[in-house]
Amino acid sequence: MNLLPIPAFSDNYIWMLHDAEHAVVVDPGQAEPVLSTLAQRGLKLQGILVTHHHADHVGGIDAIRAATGAPVWGPAYESLPEPVTRVQGGDSVELLGGPWRVIDVPGHTSGHIAFFSTQAQGQPLLFCGDTLFSGGCGRLFEGTAAQMQASLDALAALPANTLVCCAHEYTISNLRFAQAVEPNNPELAQYLEHCQQLRKSGQPTLPSTLQTELAINPFMRSRAADVIAAAVHHDPQTRPEDPASVLGTLRQWKNVF
Repeated sequence: MNLLPIPAFSDNYIWMLHDAEHAVVVDPGQAEPVLSTLAQRGLKLQGILVTHHHADHVGGIDAIRAATGAPVWGPAYESLPEPVTRVQGGDSVELLGGPWRVIDVPGHTSGHIAFFSTQAQGQPLLFCGDTLFSGGCGRLFEGTAAQMQASLDALAALPANTLVCCAHEYTISNLRFAQAVEPNNPELAQYLEHCQQLRKSGQPTLPSTLQTELAINPFMRSRAADVIAAAVHHDPQTRPEDPASVLGTLRQWKNVF
């Protein structure tokens, strides 16, 4: 099984997982990169998975569906290009010979979902859209900090070796903010240097791993003493005993960083 981030727009990734014959794509905001990759690799598209309704994640669906006939699965409570099989947390989609578990992760949007799969030779894969980024999380366009905290807690419970396949190349800017929050985190400094080298060589910084995110991502560390202290220092109204309050302060801080 092969995992491939297909670049789209200026900083999106459309994720493709494929075996020798069949492929699945996640959040195809553009059609052409997907169709050209399928043609180059001689693959038949088995399905399209969608995490949320934003245009840069769904804009290519109609053209891809017209060209391939592939069915679409997406969140139960968001507006998407029909026809779509609607799924929500606890559901499972059978693709590439195995299950893709659906996890509800509201926050960035109110109906955002993620997909969790072990199809890559048992390697856990998380396709989390704009909920979790490497070093960051999505803006709270429709949901609340409490929802995002609960969503990130749900993702944190997945296996530590899970590959985190998020939808944007935001890593370097996220890590610069993370260093403002935790300037004395040595793992963060090492990871930033690693990611800068990847970008200099034209490589994506993704996928990350859940283990890495738990060590370096302030939004996954809202219970860590240094992160709490930084949030309270930035906004004294932060409630240090409440991880969602800490996360909310971090998100507002990042919005203007």
